Amino acid sequence: MSLGTIYEPIREDLVKVEDGLRSVYQGSPSWLSELLAHSLGSSGKRVRPALVLLSGRFCSYNLSRLLPMALAVEVLHTATLVHDDAIDNSAVRRGRATINKAWGEDKAILLGDYLLAKAEELAAATENLPVVRLFARTIMNIASGELRQSFDAFRLEQTRQQYLERISGKTASLLCLATESGAILSQAPQELVTALREYGYNLGIAFQIVDDILDFIGDEVEMGKPVGSDLAEGTLTLPAMLLLERYPDDNPVRRLFQNEGDRQENIRQAIELFRDSPLVEECYQVASDYHARGCRNLEVLPDNANRRSLQELAGYVLARKK
Repeated sequence: MSLGTIYEPIREDLVKVEDGLRSVYQGSPSWLSELLAHSLGSSGKRVRPALVLLSGRFCSYNLSRLLPMALAVEVLHTATLVHDDAIDNSAVRRGRATINKAWGEDKAILLGDYLLAKAEELAAATENLPVVRLFARTIMNIASGELRQSFDAFRLEQTRQQYLERISGKTASLLCLATESGAILSQAPQELVTALREYGYNLGIAFQIVDDILDFIGDEVEMGKPVGSDLAEGTLTLPAMLLLERYPDDNPVRRLFQNEGDRQENIRQAIELFRDSPLVEECYQVASDYHARGCRNLEVLPDNANRRSLQELAGYVLARKK
């Protein structure tokens, strides 16, 4: 199912999200507007603002509060991407040159800071203190997850639990923010807020596991970035962990992390070994388990088009190719 069909209940309001994103860079000085348009105007899937709006449709749908939050989570997401690309020295994002590649690392870092501040301003426009606090905690969780990843780079001694804690911070926390804030801003009862928060968490874990799988088996043109990027950065993801467990002897991931042999050849061999193994399906099964948990959390919600969209969005995340 296409995202257009999934987003049908909020189609008109997602147009307002796009208008709001354009307003962030339109009217800015030209030197700033160009950078903002490059980062915010790309053809993203807008999953996070869609989650805010869909999660806000089960009780009191107050667009004057939900729209700023939908914009806030997307701008925050963009800020993290700009910072990540600068930290990782990435050249391509969504098939286009990154900010750091096109304008330089210094400008990328400062633009990321600007976007963080703008996201905070948008979150404050909800005039809801619990949501503003949740927004601040989410930024801390994301930063903590990225710091953990940086400290763990090229370190082989990592557990599955450490991996889950890391992706919980860097990915799942932002999807949690989207669903929980949408529920809070719609004045949903605590049972629904909890259900939507847990849905967002499990969806976020599934999303990142699929992302990690695609880093091995994805198509570079579809993904808009090179395969093997995580390996090149020394990030031990679930596919790499399972490769180490299943093939402990003379493993290309181990050689890469221990700086033995040719770096690119080790990455190529690791990708090939994973693609030709049953580990692909094992990883997808782990993602599918989190997808199922997330959808079970939706069972307490009214059975309507909004709930079905959330269920279908979870399925889309599991089946995506980029």
